[in-house]
Amino acid sequence: MRLKDRVALVTGAASGLGLAMVERFVAEGAKVAVVDWNGDAAAATAARFGASAIAIQSDVTKAAEVQASVTRTVEAFGKLDILVNNAGSSHAKGPFEAVSEAEFDRVFAVNLKSIFHYCNATVPVMRSQGGGVILNVGSTAGNRPRPGLAWYNASKGAVHNVTKTLALELAPDRIRVCALAPVATETPLLATFLGTDSPEMRDQMRGIVPLGRLGHPDDVANAALYLASDEASFLTGVILDIDGGRSV
Repeated sequence: MRLKDRVALVTGAASGLGLAMVERFVAEGAKVAVVDWNGDAAAATAARFGASAIAIQSDVTKAAEVQASVTRTVEAFGKLDILVNNAGSSHAKGPFEAVSEAEFDRVFAVNLKSIFHYCNATVPVMRSQGGGVILNVGSTAGNRPRPGLAWYNASKGAVHNVTKTLALELAPDRIRVCALAPVATETPLLATFLGTDSPEMRDQMRGIVPLGRLGHPDDVANAALYLASDEASFLTGVILDIDGGRSV
């Protein structure tokens, strides 16, 4: 029960990494706001956890909707201790010139602008409570980029940079800020990263991971649990690679 009596808000929480984190956090005693653009999926997820979760439909790129989701969480649970900026998007793997301006804008809006909005909405709450934890989901693509995902790589590099900057700015407020950097993981976005989800492409990806497998959502959820818990109370500004050695 490492998160007993804590309240968390997780974006992109109805599937993939977000869902795994919700499951892990609730199992460890937290109350969780399940935030997702798909309201029906968020409701179905939250319903699994009874009084320990609420569902909130929100477009994480819109300031008003983000603020409303934070307000709703505090109204429901009385506070907000942990923010997980997990919502993410990517363009299809291919030459950088093939990415349209609209795709570029969407990737940066979901991957980076959402963090801008959620930090603006959440930090005042955490300051008033005397502290908190913000976890941003980055990627090994932000540390060790591969060709074909130029603008996605850039967005995750920016996530890592702002994580370190916010860690410095918010340390006096006892707000810790860290990032999770997974390698290719079994989520709905996997096919986008591989170009095509085929046995051959999966084998190729496994070949560049020293531990010889793709990531699993539970790998990321377990790391998030650690960083969100008091066991990591002296860690801030950390970009935690969850990559089977890929970034070594």
